[in-house]
Amino acid sequence: MFFRYQQKAVSMLNGKARFLIFAFCLLPFTFVLEAKAQPAGVRPPVLKDVGIDQLLDHQVPLDLEFTDENGRAVKLQDYAGDKPIVLSLVYYDCPQLCSLTLNGLMNVLKTLPMKAGRDFISLTVSFDPTETTELAAEKRNAYLQKLANPELNDGWHFLTGDEKNTLALTKSVGFRFVWDPVSKQYAHSSALIVITPQGKISRYFYPSDVLSNFEPRDIRFGVLDAAGGKIGSLADQVILYCYQYDPNRGTYGLVLMRIMRIFAVMTIVTLIALILFLRHKTKQKEAAWAARVS
Repeated sequence: MFFRYQQKAVSMLNGKARFLIFAFCLLPFTFVLEAKAQPAGVRPPVLKDVGIDQLLDHQVPLDLEFTDENGRAVKLQDYAGDKPIVLSLVYYDCPQLCSLTLNGLMNVLKTLPMKAGRDFISLTVSFDPTETTELAAEKRNAYLQKLANPELNDGWHFLTGDEKNTLALTKSVGFRFVWDPVSKQYAHSSALIVITPQGKISRYFYPSDVLSNFEPRDIRFGVLDAAGGKIGSLADQVILYCYQYDPNRGTYGLVLMRIMRIFAVMTIVTLIALILFLRHKTKQKEAAWAARVS
């Protein structure tokens, strides 16, 4: 009886079901062939010229000319003055990475204790020379609405430029990108670049996750460094002293020796203050005793 039902069940498998079972069995071999076709760790050819070369302390030409979101001709030196610049290089029609980068920058601007416009300037520059002022203004308005802080509006500008000035800027900061004719998109990296008021490259900061979020602490320390102590409180400067920039990782890390020095100084100051206090109390007691004796 059992064998009769088994034969009946097997006969119910039509050609389509058998084909699906056969295809499912071949599925692991498909993955193997695909893995052989694209070996792990091999960089696609289009990305061989994409990346960021850290050119720390390199001079950025501040006389480069661009157009701001209002259609005015501007130079980088118009924004520098006595404030550091946080530079982000994107293109406004980018379907993914650039939006993530700008979202990460926006979140940083929301959380920093120092303010864009007052303490530093945030410049977003398109490296696509075909993009227009209207597109830059549209992108800026969208992010200012998300930022929802009118005090920061004058501190974040979106620029466009011609090919000559755009390439001069990207080359001066080590930003390498290429046009991919297959996807019809630019292949590029993501970073925030901090520039001193004098136009020197001070720091590079990379996203901390796949969503292109940046560490606000690192950006904060980078701006403080680039400002040369002209912004921030005494506490900011003390905290900054305890950290050191690591160019390989693009982050700040605690320096144990510096922390020990601060605690040593605090201990010495505390001991001196205690000794002076005890001496003062001793003199008061001696004076009071002398007054009683007399």
